[in-house]
Amino acid sequence: MKHDKDKIDNAVLGLLWLTLHDQCRAWKGMDWAALDRLYQKGLIEDPVNRNKSVVLTREGLERSKALFEELFTQSPDE
Repeated sequence: MKHDKDKIDNAVLGLLWLTLHDQCRAWKGMDWAALDRLYQKGLIEDPVNRNKSVVLTREGLERSKALFEELFTQSPDE
């Protein structure tokens, strides 16, 4: 079975919202290949550093919040 990397990237970006702190940083305990793809897409700053967190770009923050709400929240009537 072939993996859909865009769907994986969306899930990872949405999950980064869960660990958001200091307004734009998220813990980087995610798959390195996915983080690299998010960096290539301009959604996070370069994850290769000594920090234990990544910095989300403005676009990354907006997409992360939207994806978190889309993928991981329930509507009020559920």
